[in-house]
Amino acid sequence: MAVRRVMPVIQSEAVQESREFYGLLGFEEVMNLGWITTLASPSTPAAQVSIMSSDKAAPVTPDMSVEVDDVDAAYALMRDSGAEIVHPLRDEEWGVRRFFVRDPNGRVVNVLSHR
Repeated sequence: MAVRRVMPVIQSEAVQESREFYGLLGFEEVMNLGWITTLASPSTPAAQVSIMSSDKAAPVTPDMSVEVDDVDAAYALMRDSGAEIVHPLRDEEWGVRRFFVRDPNGRVVNVLSHR
């Protein structure tokens, strides 16, 4: 299993203001689902930040996202390790397969692969 990218998720109701702020650093919007907006660097597309009001498809809002090349393998590894699965492995309508797991610090990590 390989990590493809790691992205912070900032929970905020100030999405427009955040988009403008990170735009000053060169980030541009690459995804907007209404409740989550993802910004990326045009020169380094894997450098991203997401601004989320709340996760509309899960019970909690994650603190970060980790994209892996095999989310099923990552899920099995986390489950078998005894880590707390906060949101089960599932396919989402926007083209990702994901699950949430809690890290030892209590942070919620969205682990995903694109389908």
